[in-house]
Amino acid sequence: MKKNNFTYRIYYEDTDAGGVVYYANYLKFFERARTDFLRTLGISQSELSQKENLVFVVRKCEVEYVFPARLDDEIEVSVEIKKISAASISMEQKMTKFGKILSTLNIDLVCVAADNFKPKKIPSSISSSLDRKAEDLVSFNSATKTREILDAARQG
Repeated sequence: MKKNNFTYRIYYEDTDAGGVVYYANYLKFFERARTDFLRTLGISQSELSQKENLVFVVRKCEVEYVFPARLDDEIEVSVEIKKISAASISMEQKMTKFGKILSTLNIDLVCVAADNFKPKKIPSSISSSLDRKAEDLVSFNSATKTREILDAARQG
């Protein structure tokens, strides 16, 4: 099972006059990764809105800027599900370059009706897909950690 990582390139339009990614544009990369993540699960946000009258909106986000991303950098953005409740999802995302953390985001999303923005229960088809993906990641990360521990023990 692959991690939920997505690779992007930093373009001139993403940067300020100094060639550093403008602080608000980090959120755009995090959003792209969440959208791409949902697509890997077969979830189209436009179809969700049009066919089921549902959208996910940001309730809360907390960004930490650790190290700057720059023009022409190739970055990787991860998506990790932390918690799923009846109408909301909490995720942690990391932006890295060559494994070095550039920025982190903790975000809470709420499922709402597209026409009136009242909270709605996440459809079971989506929550079960997200649950399975979260379980797969836990299994993947546990297996990776076990391998890392065994490798370290062998070397140490």
